[in-house]
Amino acid sequence: MLRWAVTFLVIALIAALFGFGGIAGASAGIAQILFFVFIVLFVISLLARAVNGRS
Repeated sequence: MLRWAVTFLVIALIAALFGFGGIAGASAGIAQILFFVFIVLFVISLLARAVNGRS
């Protein structure tokens, strides 16, 4: 999921460079949402690993 967030961030930067403001804004928004979802899932997995311990 982090790879998708970085991909959309790169698309947003390239679109902004060429002056496509709408596409850049949408891509940046998608990248931000995906990044926060990644962070939440990562924290949940860390907490689950800490509670369950090593298997």
